[in-house]
Amino acid sequence: MEIEFLLSQQHGRLATVGADGQPHVVPVAFRFDEELDVIDVGGPIVARTKKFRDAQRNSRVTFLVDDILPPWRPRGIEIRGEARILPVGGNLIHEGFSPDIIRITPRRIVVWGVKANREGSARNVTVVDLSPDGSGSGP
Repeated sequence: MEIEFLLSQQHGRLATVGADGQPHVVPVAFRFDEELDVIDVGGPIVARTKKFRDAQRNSRVTFLVDDILPPWRPRGIEIRGEARILPVGGNLIHEGFSPDIIRITPRRIVVWGVKANREGSARNVTVVDLSPDGSGSGP
């Protein structure tokens, strides 16, 4: 259910921490990579944005996708994780995006309203990076 929900959404929100310690939250385009179990965030000029600089400086980020179904059924997924800057992959999110991406590896996932019973859940995620260079891009 969670993966289907992520795949059904067109945008999310990325929260980073600025150099001054203040939170910064912005809407973003994203792609869920089912093979690597990561979220890739990009944009046409992503490398020139505050979110990009923030993620370079402090890898702790939160990614949120939510919506509301009628009559009033809020649902969403909050993914707390570690961000890495990668020089390729933007074109997989959307044609015309710059190649740079922010890749988010989940560490904690909080879900609400996604399942039919509307119950929420939270869990920590243990990630094993099998890539030789630690990029999370596969063996």
